[in-house]
Amino acid sequence: MARKTVCCRLSALEFSLMVLFLLMTAVSVGLITVLALKADSEKQPEEPAPTTVNPPENSYVIGVGRADCTGPVADIPLMGYANTEQTARGLHTRLFSRAFIVDDGSKRVVFVTADIGMVSQRLRLEVLQELKGKYGDLYRQDNVIMSGTHTHSGMGGYFQYTLFMITSSGYIKPSIQAIVSGIVKSIDIAHRNMRPGRIFINKGQLADSNLNRSPHSYMNNPEEERKRYEFNTDKQIVILKFTDMDGDGMGMLSWFAVHPVSMNYTNRMVSSDNLGYASYAFEQDKNRGFLPGEGPFVAGFSSSNLGDSSPNIRGPVCVNTGEKCDYLNSSCPIGGKKACIAFGPGEDMFESTRIVGENMFKKAKELYSGAKQELHGPIHGAHQWVNMTDETVQFNSTHTGRTCKPALGHSFAAGTTDGGGEFNFVQGDTDGDPFWDGIRDELVGPPSTETQDCHRPKPILFSTGEMFSPLPWHPAIVDVQIITIGPLAIVAVPGEFTTMSGRRMREAVKQELEMHGAFTNAEVVVAGLCNIYTHYITTYEEYQIQRYEGASTIFGPHTLSAYIQRYRGLAKAIAQGSTGELPKGPEPPFFPEDKLFNLVKDPVDDKAPINTTFGEVLEQVDPIYKVGEIASVTFVSGNPRHSGDIVSNKTLVTVERFHNDTGTWEVVHSDASWETRFHWIKGTRGLSNATVEWHIPSSAQTGTYRIRYFGHYKQSNVVTAYVGTSDAFKVTKSFYYF
Repeated sequence: MARKTVCCRLSALEFSLMVLFLLMTAVSVGLITVLALKADSEKQPEEPAPTTVNPPENSYVIGVGRADCTGPVADIPLMGYANTEQTARGLHTRLFSRAFIVDDGSKRVVFVTADIGMVSQRLRLEVLQELKGKYGDLYRQDNVIMSGTHTHSGMGGYFQYTLFMITSSGYIKPSIQAIVSGIVKSIDIAHRNMRPGRIFINKGQLADSNLNRSPHSYMNNPEEERKRYEFNTDKQIVILKFTDMDGDGMGMLSWFAVHPVSMNYTNRMVSSDNLGYASYAFEQDKNRGFLPGEGPFVAGFSSSNLGDSSPNIRGPVCVNTGEKCDYLNSSCPIGGKKACIAFGPGEDMFESTRIVGENMFKKAKELYSGAKQELHGPIHGAHQWVNMTDETVQFNSTHTGRTCKPALGHSFAAGTTDGGGEFNFVQGDTDGDPFWDGIRDELVGPPSTETQDCHRPKPILFSTGEMFSPLPWHPAIVDVQIITIGPLAIVAVPGEFTTMSGRRMREAVKQELEMHGAFTNAEVVVAGLCNIYTHYITTYEEYQIQRYEGASTIFGPHTLSAYIQRYRGLAKAIAQGSTGELPKGPEPPFFPEDKLFNLVKDPVDDKAPINTTFGEVLEQVDPIYKVGEIASVTFVSGNPRHSGDIVSNKTLVTVERFHNDTGTWEVVHSDASWETRFHWIKGTRGLSNATVEWHIPSSAQTGTYRIRYFGHYKQSNVVTAYVGTSDAFKVTKSFYYF
């Protein structure tokens, strides 16, 4: 994979960037934790008209929608672990965008939660551009929030800043098109389905589903502050229950602080991880008789202040000795940090994903059933763009602080116990390393004295705010946004807030709203990874420890204070009814596509082995299985990237049951089902296979089944569809008959 060249020669700058790319690839496992089967069968109107239904007194007009945003499931880098070798090789669970629209008769807000790593600035700008073309000024910067669940097994390639493009192999058009299309379509569906309804709120505690992965940093927060909380991670889960005026459920939206890293960095299948499983389980429970991704009920499980919150609740251990890792820097005497790995509650990553997701689903279902507190009151939205490289924080009349140009510390390259980095980088490094500093200085130059002083005690590995080739390496202009629905405030934060950072933000916004009298008993939730990605946001005290989260707080030690100051300003404007007077702030850039590089090659033409055809079975199913076993079949395959948009709107896989009475086959599972797994096995010179697994659940009925695979191959620029079908096989509860 190479950058574009002029006359087949690399300039000195291009050579330096390539070397830096290789360096970052070597440490990439830990470089960034940044790193519907039909969705809706109705035809979209070409020019959707704004809904004008007025809500009855004391109610809202509500719309919910869900659409597929999976994209290509082959050869595209997965976004989250920044492991350049972690490219897609199949499909575990489909990715969806879920949209919730609420209108009070005069104002409207939209909250979108999408099964992606995070919302990038480029993604948000492209979605809003599409919405403006369809709806004019109905859906805008100030009333639309887009949040990523933070699955680390979703598609990469939808960024416009150099660091993120390097770690996800550039700006990949098929990837971002699928996500933009899915988000817009979910809003379209919600828009069309709007009708009068009611919203209820409930909250509770969810144990045994998250663990603080940087307790040493957390313990540096003031003791009196820590004593106010029982746990060092947020155990609170908040849910909204959406019903029509008859009380029939329309949807559910929740927030809980846990990293979707149950699927670890060895995974090669696209997956929505634990938050996605929770949505899947809730929707299957409500949409009985529908395949996953279908049915009217929409359940969104959203990220919150998950920065230091891991689902790997068994904690980190040295995998080679079984001993506990070093408390301060999460490393082991033998094997270093690579041997220090945290494990989830299950025996493998699939079981851990299910357990944590099921915990969230069960608690949310309980809270949904018991929700009695109804939301009433007007809707508001407030949004600003902020230059986060130049914010002054006023602590008191004499004491100020300021934010910095973006920079990443040495411990950024150490990774976390959910996925460690390479070489000798460790968490908690406040000294740096002359060897790596020397390589950095040779390749891109040293950080300025001003930036070093601003970021102390962070030893700077990459001064990204001073790196601009071929484009800026990090954003400077950042979105801050709050929407309110009655007494509920949803604070859309542009990154990964740690536990205590989120608590401080909630407390500050609540205090500001209630101070001005318009709000009483305000409920504040932090929605994570919204609108733009700026890595982590720790408290000032956590920043001093410089574990991974502090090293990844790119705007310096006063980042959280600057955000709190800005969000208090938004809350004040909402409470005083003066949001129209808020300055918009400096608009972010929208770089031309020809300035965005792409390191992902187009797939070659497909070939079938001699004397075979595409879709032909290479390894057949067994004639009989019992529940709990795995039915598996392997087909001659084309590259799934050749299926294009078809992959995002239909299924690659079906499991079908034969009905003797009618002589027909019924689809009982699609590739959106938890029970199916699609593995694409890439060969050489255009050869590839596809293995489909059906993990037969205990609920499976006895009978005759078959597995089908729907693919496409490309030869001489012609794309052709094919279908592969396994032999029929029996499923029984037992092999023994009496």
